[in-house]
Amino acid sequence: MIALKLRLLLVPFFTSVMGEAQYVTQDAALMNYIDRRFLSLERRLEKCNQDILDYVEEFRDFTKMIMPRLTGLNSYETELKSEVENLLTRVERAQRDIDYFGSLTDSNTCVEIDEDLVKQQLFEEAEENRKLKLMLNASCDYMLAGIKSLKIVKKTGEIHGSWMKDPGKKHAKIYLLSGSVNNVILEFANILSFMESNHTQRARRVTLPLPWKGTGHAIYQGFLFYHRYGSLNEIIKYNIQKRNVTDQMLLPGAGRIPAYQLSPATKIDLAIDEQGLWAIHAEPDTGGNIVITKINYMTMSVENTWDTSCSSKNAEAAFMVCNILYVVYNIPSGGTSRIQCLYDVVGAVNTYEIPVLHFPKRQGSHSTIHYNPKEKQLFAWGDGYQIIYKLQIIQKA
Repeated sequence: MIALKLRLLLVPFFTSVMGEAQYVTQDAALMNYIDRRFLSLERRLEKCNQDILDYVEEFRDFTKMIMPRLTGLNSYETELKSEVENLLTRVERAQRDIDYFGSLTDSNTCVEIDEDLVKQQLFEEAEENRKLKLMLNASCDYMLAGIKSLKIVKKTGEIHGSWMKDPGKKHAKIYLLSGSVNNVILEFANILSFMESNHTQRARRVTLPLPWKGTGHAIYQGFLFYHRYGSLNEIIKYNIQKRNVTDQMLLPGAGRIPAYQLSPATKIDLAIDEQGLWAIHAEPDTGGNIVITKINYMTMSVENTWDTSCSSKNAEAAFMVCNILYVVYNIPSGGTSRIQCLYDVVGAVNTYEIPVLHFPKRQGSHSTIHYNPKEKQLFAWGDGYQIIYKLQIIQKA
């Protein structure tokens, strides 16, 4: 009887204990499941973070690749505009030639020469030549007969560079532009200040917003004219005192080959003479011969262009004096420079009868030679030296 009562008491107890054990097991399984889910979420978050990092890295690589191409779009656009303008010019010339030859090939038509028409055409040509000479001030009737002497002023800056005065201003300031690619001009009060040993401390530094290419710069009437670095044929007009770009232009046909074979960094050489601003360059279409262009410095527009017979081969520099182009030649290793090709844009001088003009004996080469019409001197840069050449001037025959 006692055993029966004891059994009756133990049965509910064990039943309660087993039930609680079952609940504990279920809770443990649930916690284990929750832990596994959290671990799975953490792994997915880690993968997501890694994917984001990979995407960021790929985007950085893409940015590095695309930015140089975007930067180059401006130069490609400039080159394309120049090529289109050049193509249009050639199409117009070709159309004129086609019309002319078409009028000659009509064999069934008997053409009678109209003397009045011929006279009219001759009169118009003469009138055009008269206007051209008037535009270029044909009273500029002297020419270069020789180079009397040289004076080495200083040696400063890089091997290639350019230095000059502004012939359009009354001041005696000296401007130095060192290097074939740069954007800093040094301005000196006068040549004595430039010659001092600590000249860089006394110079006024002018930083250009756009760098230059080559050494063919020109300064005239307070403006710097230069070929912009990174462009095919863009010429910049920069106000030195106000320190801003006031205008620019594209020079058709220029920039594809060096203006002078021995100065390959200079694609466009800008020159000043008694008539103002000129551009000197070479074109593949002319067989590498030099082309000169008269530029209106105020409007930055082309006034006229001449194809010369002067070759750019073995040329190192050139300059304009009173409407005449003088091309300076040398040897690749550097020797005695000489002028052996001239071109008079108004045809007043028989350039084939002019003898070769030799520079004073000095072995080396020139990076630039600039004519100063105010002082009738050449400002040259030779192997890092700043040189002044005095000229012998005579009347045109």
